Order: sequence, then structure tokens, then C-alpha cells
Amino acid sequence: MSQIDRAVALLEQGRTEDALKLTEPLAKGPNPSHQELATHSQILKVLKRHADALAFDQLAAERYGRSPVAWHNLGATLDDMGRAQEACAAMERGFALGLNAPESFRVYGRALMAANQHDRAEAAYKEAFGRQPANVELASEYANLVWMRRGDMSGAQHIMDFAFHSGAPPGGPILTKARLWEAAGERDKAADLLALAAQRLPQDVGVLLAAAHAQAERGEVADAERLVRSAQVLAPKSPGVLNQLTIVLLAAGKAEEALAAARKGLAISPDDQSLWGWAATAARAAGDPLYAALSNYEGNVAPYDIETPEGWPTLEAFLADLAVTLRRMHVYQQHPHNQSVRGGSQTMQMLVGSREPTLVALFKAVDAPIRAHIAKLGQGDDILRKRNTGDYRMAGAWSVLLRPGGFHTDHFHSQGWLSSAFYVETPTQALDRETREGWLRFGKPPIEVKPPMEADHYIRPQPGRLALFPSYMWHGTVPFTTDESRMTVAFDIVPA
Repeated sequence: MSQIDRAVALLEQGRTEDALKLTEPLAKGPNPSHQELATHSQILKVLKRHADALAFDQLAAERYGRSPVAWHNLGATLDDMGRAQEACAAMERGFALGLNAPESFRVYGRALMAANQHDRAEAAYKEAFGRQPANVELASEYANLVWMRRGDMSGAQHIMDFAFHSGAPPGGPILTKARLWEAAGERDKAADLLALAAQRLPQDVGVLLAAAHAQAERGEVADAERLVRSAQVLAPKSPGVLNQLTIVLLAAGKAEEALAAARKGLAISPDDQSLWGWAATAARAAGDPLYAALSNYEGNVAPYDIETPEGWPTLEAFLADLAVTLRRMHVYQQHPHNQSVRGGSQTMQMLVGSREPTLVALFKAVDAPIRAHIAKLGQGDDILRKRNTGDYRMAGAWSVLLRPGGFHTDHFHSQGWLSSAFYVETPTQALDRETREGWLRFGKPPIEVKPPMEADHYIRPQPGRLALFPSYMWHGTVPFTTDESRMTVAFDIVPA
């Protein structure tokens, strides 16, 4: 077995650092092969070291410029980093050399979306889907684009139906169709679809859990518990099953049992942000001191007002230019089907890697507040502080534009450690109302639990203000009704 084969085997076993040790001397050698460069880059990307991976993809494109795969790899990495125009150019070089795989058209579609070339993006997704119609993730991305661009529910649902009839396992298309109905405000249709699917697919854990959640949301708690218990029989040690069991037990008013289920899940998956979020809710319902430790709003949550970035005379001037940049990206009629936004739009590209001067300046300006917050948190044994290395990297960044009546449903960020909201524009008239319209709220779970829970902490938005908080915390936006808009940039960070 070659060193590369060993590295791939280690990667498949989850031993990523060990795989890296094998490929690094090969990729950095005097004459690395295309496979050595590509495998090393792949491992670096698994480790979220995209900037390091890019150097090896660029080297592969230089050395093996007639290889379409080299250009695909380069384009994919550039797209991951938010460098959309360069990603499109790399993919086009690859297509000229013969790229024809569905994944290449999928990467191209993502890059074109990020470059605001949406007709071409949809055409690229159509090409990808035509080559691999049973790929549920691909079909879901394609359907989401159709939904966001035009609010075309029929077209989006047709894509998922076609995926099913092309041989996709039925659970995936059903789950996406249900999320689309939820995004369109048709929760009962989504719940009915999932309930029927649970009857037809009693061995599909994902369908059972989604059906249980939908039933809990509409108050059918007995049905929800029956469904989640069926999933528990199939996968008793699954953190996802234990997470959903916690939710359903809270809806049933069984706080102590809910907390026990969450603790059982955390014993298996100790960094699971969803389980910590629901554990906090269960602790609050049960009167357990864990809630005070996990919320600790004074110590864990804080607003920071950024300094004026270099190159702008005032903060107001910077924010005005940033708003212009972001509005060019807010082209969708509808919100994504799998996000918390309601009554607005969300950008779909990775903003951190953008070369736009305003975005480069923004991420430079928020660095000092982030580092100050990390220092304020300090070290400790709790779930938040024990991961604190004193340094960070960004794991995702996007912008949301809420229209009048818009809001975020209460949610958490499962892939983060610390999460954020940076305010570019705020609905000034709404913010001054006693009902706190447009404010950021914390602590309110997204379903009705017993006893009922309201938010127990708020931050008033203000242009130029950055709110930082643990990713496991429930947070949402109080809907606002004034004829104004609310624009934010949000990002997740993880320890580096």
C-alpha cells in the first residue's frame, strides 16, 4: 500500500492529523505528483485549513495545467473560501479541458450564485442534476435555489419528486419537501407529509425524528413521543434521537426526564451544541442550576461597538458603503428553506474570503472585539470555556436582510462555538417600542414547552454593534412591523 493509500485510509477512519503527517512531506517534496497534492489539499480542507489547501491546489494547477481535475479542485477550494469570481474562472478552465462530472457543475453553480450570476447558476445546477438526479443533497440545493429566486414551490417540489423517482432513498426528498413547506409557512402540510412518511418508512430514523418534531410543534405531544420512542428503539445511542427525545419530553412537561435524556446524549457527544441548547432549556424547566451556568448572560454574552475601519472618515460612512455591498448580494425573493430567516433574504456565499473592500474591512474591525470577548471568557471547566484556546477562526459568515414583518425564528448554531450578529442597518422606529420590536432575544425555545418560557435576555441592535454569544444559546429576533429594514452580518467562530 502506498503512502497516499494509507493516508486515504486514515482519513476514512477519522484520523485526519495522522493522514496529514503522511502527505505533508510528499506534497512539499521537490516533485510532488498530482495525486499527492490533491490528497494533501483534501486533508487540509477537512481540517478547515482552506488557505493552506489553496496553495497546493494552485501548485497542482500550475504543474498539471492540462488536468481538468486540477482546475476542479482549485475552483472548489476557491468557492469554499468565498472567492467566487476566481472559482468560476477555474471551473471554466476545467470545462474547456473536458470536465463533465455532476460535482463540477454543482461547484460551478455554487460559485455562480456567489457571483450573482443566477440564471447561469440555475443552468449549472440543471446540468448537474441531469447527470445525477438521485443525489439528494444536490437536488436539495437545486430546489432551494428555485424556491429562493422565484418562490416557485411547485418547481422546487418537482425537483425533489424527480430525485425520488430517479432512485433516491425516499427519506431525503421527503425531508426536503417538508422543509420547503415550512419555509412557505405551510407547517400543517409539512407535518402531514412527515406523519404519512413515518407510517410508510417506519425504519427511517431521520423521518421519524422530523415527524416527531413536527407533531410536537403543533401540540400533538402524544404522537410526537410515540414517534421518537420508535426512533429510540432503532438507534438508542444516537445523540440525534436523544436530542429529539429531550424536545418532546419538554413539550410534554416532563422536565426531569428531558434533562436526563439530554445528559445521556451529552455523555456520548459532549460538544453537541444542540444537546447543550436543549439541556439548558430542560434545566430551566426543572429548576436545575445548570441553566444559570449555561446562560450566564453577564459573563457569556456581550455587545461591542466597533471602531471606524481605516479608510473611512466615519463609522456611518463605512456602514453605508457596507450596506451597498451587501444589497447587491440580497437578490432572492424568499429565505432559504433550511435557515431561521422569515420575511427576508440571506446571502448564500462565504463572506469571509470575499475581496470586497468593505467586507475585508469589516472582518478586520471585528477582530479586536472577538479577541476581547475570548479573553473575557477565560479558561474553565464548563462547555464554553474548556474549548477556549485564546485564538479563533471563522467557520461561516453570511448576511441577512429582513423586510417589514421579518424576523429570525429562535434557533442556535450547531457548527459554532461563539456566534454573532453585526448590525449594518436597524429599524430605528421599531426599536424604541416597548415591545422591543427588532431586538435580539435569548432563551426562548422554538416550540411550546411546559411550563411556557419567554426570552429572558435582550440586546438592542444599533448600527455598528456586534453581539457575541455562545452558539448553543437560543436566540431569535422580535418581529418588527414598521416600514423599515434590518440588515446584519452574522458569523460563527470556533477555537483555533
